[in-house]
Amino acid sequence: MGVSQLLLVGVVVVLGLCGVLVPGVPGSWLVWAAVLWWALSDPQPVAWGVLVGATAVLLLSLAVRWALPPRRLRQSGATPRMAVYAGAGAFLGFVLLPVLGALPGFMAGIYVHERLRLGRRGEAMAALRTAMRSGGSSVLAELFACLLIAGAWLGAVLWG
Repeated sequence: MGVSQLLLVGVVVVLGLCGVLVPGVPGSWLVWAAVLWWALSDPQPVAWGVLVGATAVLLLSLAVRWALPPRRLRQSGATPRMAVYAGAGAFLGFVLLPVLGALPGFMAGIYVHERLRLGRRGEAMAALRTAMRSGGSSVLAELFACLLIAGAWLGAVLWG
């Protein structure tokens, strides 16, 4: 697989990660499709292992999301800007502490947004709890699964 194809797969992975934060966009399926494209274009045991792992992680995240109580995130006061802050926080956390840092980064992004919007620590913490209860946990589960898949793909590309 050439460098240009790897870059295109990486762009689709990044678009999928961004799509997780946008309602109605199948972000996790874009990430999985990018890994499928890579595995079919570069048929090696590592690629197939990453594809099987990505499929398992994606199916597990779907089961977790369906098991979580359905609530409306918009009704809690969540905005697209909050999603940007949460996604940026998850990405930074993922980079600083691979895989495990996505969770605290996601929550820190929401907290920073609410702190800037509301101005007080207590109100920002209350808003963070409300956002996490009303849908943040399902978005976080999907985002975490996609970050795991993206990390496995990147690791396989760099070291495999």
